[in-house]
Amino acid sequence: MPILAHEIMTPTVKAVPQNWTMDRLARFLTDNEITGSPVTDDNGEIIGIATLKDITEFRWNASRSNDQPKLTEEEQDEARRLRMVIFEEMGKVPVEVRDIMTPLVFAVDENTPVRDIANTMMGEHLHRIFVTRNSKITGIITTYDMLKLISDKELSQRCAECN
Repeated sequence: MPILAHEIMTPTVKAVPQNWTMDRLARFLTDNEITGSPVTDDNGEIIGIATLKDITEFRWNASRSNDQPKLTEEEQDEARRLRMVIFEEMGKVPVEVRDIMTPLVFAVDENTPVRDIANTMMGEHLHRIFVTRNSKITGIITTYDMLKLISDKELSQRCAECN
């Protein structure tokens, strides 16, 4: 009998509101020792996911250099200086979670076999996927949860028997 999503999912999902600042999100993720969290709208519905990677990419893109080879060295220096000024000014305006989140929500039903979930996670390069029942989120499966299949003797045995 295949192992199903509800057997390995984490039933508690720590979501954050879309209007939190990026800095508050970073603190929340760090305090909870997680790397990503679902994002909810004003009605509590999940509308996306925000991760440490999203924060990093936002900061990196705001400060990186896209020097044009057509610019002189002096023009490149001036462009870098202007980007830094703009980035510093942007830092004064709080960036909200809705500005950096990924608006896609990948989900599977509670009765989805973990083999199918693993294939989806691998194919889409996902580190987390939501679990639903009747279109309502009931849990989350992360790469950590998938590792339980290897480390838990009973689950490993059941996996081996399903092949």
